[in-house]
Amino acid sequence: MFTCTTAEYESAPAGKKYDYQRPLKRETQIALWLCLGTLCRIGELLMAKPEHVDLDKGIWFIPRSNAKGRRQQKQEQTVFLSPFTKRLFKELKDLTGEAEWLFPARNKVGQESHICLKTVSRQVGDRQTRFKKRSKPLSHRRHDDSLVLDGGKNGEWTPHDLRRTGATMMQEMGIALDIIDRCQNHVMPGSKVRRHYLHYDYAGEKTEAWRRLGERIEEVLVTQLQV
Repeated sequence: MFTCTTAEYESAPAGKKYDYQRPLKRETQIALWLCLGTLCRIGELLMAKPEHVDLDKGIWFIPRSNAKGRRQQKQEQTVFLSPFTKRLFKELKDLTGEAEWLFPARNKVGQESHICLKTVSRQVGDRQTRFKKRSKPLSHRRHDDSLVLDGGKNGEWTPHDLRRTGATMMQEMGIALDIIDRCQNHVMPGSKVRRHYLHYDYAGEKTEAWRRLGERIEEVLVTQLQV
């Protein structure tokens, strides 16, 4: 999705980078790949802290307070990281350093917080301006079509669409729909009594689903680089 643009920019000769389109920040690229590879919501990811991600165990814990949904339907989630998403989280931690958040708001002097939950969506939207009704470019914002996909045939895309794309990829690989729902942290249908008594967490099935998704994404990336 972003590899060629980034490679071209980084390989540009000194003093010539202004001739190239500056790619998304690496942290933003990682956020988008993680949305695809884990099926998470972008807000859940941007509120993550380093202690939520255990690279040794290969898990990312999403606390109930960070999950989206109605108050009574919010539920915590444990994401079992594939080798693909584990590498991304490791790189993100290396970039973040000792910050309290994995996506720290660096512009808030004397106050530590995560970046605005709309930041990544805005960056993606600012690079698809053909779909925006703007009379002029917004101040201090990008204004181009560098992230328009497939000539814009399917319209504008958002980080949330990557969650749906990842789920569709799982479906194409034959992964059971109820496992996909659990990977997306959907509240499962059924009576409250059933949910109260049946506590099997499907950890093994979800681990396998995320692993297969990560492998599939990497296969696609390798194919694209060979074109």
